[in-house]
Amino acid sequence: MNNTYKLDTTFNRAIILLTLTLISGQLITPDIHAQNARPELPERKQTSLGLYVTSAEAFQMWSADQKNVVILDIRTPEEYLFVGHAAMAWNVPAFDQSFEWDPKQQHFPMVPNPDFIKTIKELFQPDDTLLITCRSGDRSAIAVNELAKIGYTRAYTITDGFEGGIVSDPESVFSGQRMVNGWKNSGLPYTYDIDPKLMPLIDKEK
Repeated sequence: MNNTYKLDTTFNRAIILLTLTLISGQLITPDIHAQNARPELPERKQTSLGLYVTSAEAFQMWSADQKNVVILDIRTPEEYLFVGHAAMAWNVPAFDQSFEWDPKQQHFPMVPNPDFIKTIKELFQPDDTLLITCRSGDRSAIAVNELAKIGYTRAYTITDGFEGGIVSDPESVFSGQRMVNGWKNSGLPYTYDIDPKLMPLIDKEK
C-alpha cells in the first residue's frame, strides 16, 4: 500500500509538472517579453494602454515574430537618417522639428506632425503589434496615447528609446551624453542605410 501510494504520488507530480510545462509552452508568445506594469517609469513615459518594452525586449519580440511585429520609429527623418536606426524600423514621424527658439525651455520645440495618424491608418491595422520608439521614450508614449484614442490596442512604447537616457555623473567624461540604455547602447543592431519603403512620407512629398 505504501509503495503504491508513493508511486501514485510520484506519478501524479510528474503529470502535474508535464502539464505545467505544456501550458507554459503554449503561453510562449512575443508578449512574454513585455511587461504591463512599469511603476518605476515617470508619468510622462506611461501610457493609457500600459504596454511597455525596453529596446532589448522589443528586439526579442521582433526576432520571434518578424511577420507580425512592427518596429515603428517616430523620430524626425533627420534623427532617423543621421543618428541611425534599427534596420527593420519604419519611420513615421509623430512630431516635426520647429526652428523657433524657445528662450524659456532653451531649445527648439517640436510640433505634432499633422500626417502622423493618417499615415498610421494607411499602413497598419488597429490590432497590429506596434513597438514604438523615439529618442528616449517620451514622444513614443505620447504617440501610443494618440493611437489608443483611435482604437489601436497593441501599441507598445519602447521605454528607453533609440538613444537612451543621459549620463548624469558630473565626474564622467560622458556626462550629458545619451549613453544609458536605449537601442543604440544595448548592443542591438542598427544602421545608417536607408530603405525608402520604410519611410512612407518620402513618397508623399513627391
